[in-house]
Amino acid sequence: MKEYKMRRGEYLEERIPDMEATIEDYFGSITDTEEYKGSDLYVIGEPANPVFEKIIAGTVEYSGKKDKLGVEFHERDPTELGPDELEAAGDAVDAKNDFLLEATGRDAKSRRESMKRKVEDDPDHDF
Repeated sequence: MKEYKMRRGEYLEERIPDMEATIEDYFGSITDTEEYKGSDLYVIGEPANPVFEKIIAGTVEYSGKKDKLGVEFHERDPTELGPDELEAAGDAVDAKNDFLLEATGRDAKSRRESMKRKVEDDPDHDF
């Protein structure tokens, strides 16, 4: 599970007031919930895009700290995809990046840089 923080001064509930509806708009119908660090995250068991096997996403709530976006994308092995499904791969990448940008206000480059800083600041932690 990856956790993403918002830009300084921004809060997840302000960026995405209805997390459930937003997740369904991007990825398909929610089929279940899964507990993660005391928060219930949404599970999309059969995502609209065939590249994804399953998606888990939602708000990870922290007492006394800003909430974070928790996301876990389970993708199918590209060697198992047919030609039509391979065409959907670009749409899958776009959906992931658009969702993360809407939720965090950070593009892919700034998210990568943030993850690098986190690893550099805590070299003993496994990521």
